[in-house]
Amino acid sequence: MLYLTEADVARVLTMDLALDAVSAAFRKLALEEAVNNPRQRCQTDHVMLHVLPAAAKTLGALGFKAYTTSKTGAQFHVTLFDPKQGGITAIIEADVLGQYRTGAASGVATKKLARADASTVGLFGTGKQARTQLLAVCKVRPIKKAFVYSRDAERRKTFCAQLEKETGVEIVPVEKPVEAAKGLDIVITATAAREPVLLGEWVSEGQHLNVIGSNMNTKTETDVEVFRRTRVVTVDSKDQAKMEAGDFVEPLKVGALQWGNVLELAPMLVGRYPGRESPQDVTLFKSLGLGIEDIALAVKVVELAKQQGLGKQLLA
Repeated sequence: MLYLTEADVARVLTMDLALDAVSAAFRKLALEEAVNNPRQRCQTDHVMLHVLPAAAKTLGALGFKAYTTSKTGAQFHVTLFDPKQGGITAIIEADVLGQYRTGAASGVATKKLARADASTVGLFGTGKQARTQLLAVCKVRPIKKAFVYSRDAERRKTFCAQLEKETGVEIVPVEKPVEAAKGLDIVITATAAREPVLLGEWVSEGQHLNVIGSNMNTKTETDVEVFRRTRVVTVDSKDQAKMEAGDFVEPLKVGALQWGNVLELAPMLVGRYPGRESPQDVTLFKSLGLGIEDIALAVKVVELAKQQGLGKQLLA
């Protein structure tokens, strides 16, 4: 079996590759050529284990992502199996991979739902996930300017300078959260917040929102008013959203959102549901993170790593 380190993954992984792999994964889900099981969790007193299994025969993908979280941080791996024989074919360190697949999922949703002329972005957050969100959106829309808010002013400044070099887009640190939302074409929340950072009163006509920070029912980045102003609400997985979408909890409770109006992105991509129907619509993609995204991208990373002679062969 092949073992790839984070450094190996970083040498071959690009956002273009991630966008292609994640888009293919969603389409396989829509065509019922893939299986994705919602995240499962268990824990000791000190560590929580998270497991996301998935399979897609026509992508040659079978496996799972597993990661642990604790007070000392998180550790991520993807394990791939031979879809015909069952043996382990690869183990991949998957922190960087996970950042790119999450960014790519928002990129795929943005390409489908944001206005074609969307050119401005507001971003909440300056962490690793925030970086790949911006990289992906800049790939799928003609972005000219981005505005970034986080609580740490120095980190904001450093993040914006780095991302400006990576994207070639003007990126401006802002001091007030409203400046990263009101009047902009695309708004992204990529934070660890437990309480809303994006308020509905800042949501403007025609916006597309990518809400990606929370995957637990006890955390939300959005208030109820966001959903009152949103016409199209999509998720990567409705089953997983019912278990994990903390952003939905209060809107569902007060009737600002109904499960019957929440649509999955995969069938929307193949035309089973309309997406945006007018330039004035507000659209929202709630990303939770799916195992099928991880293994679809991991298969492509392994192919490129083998071509370049990267990684270490381990005895099974």
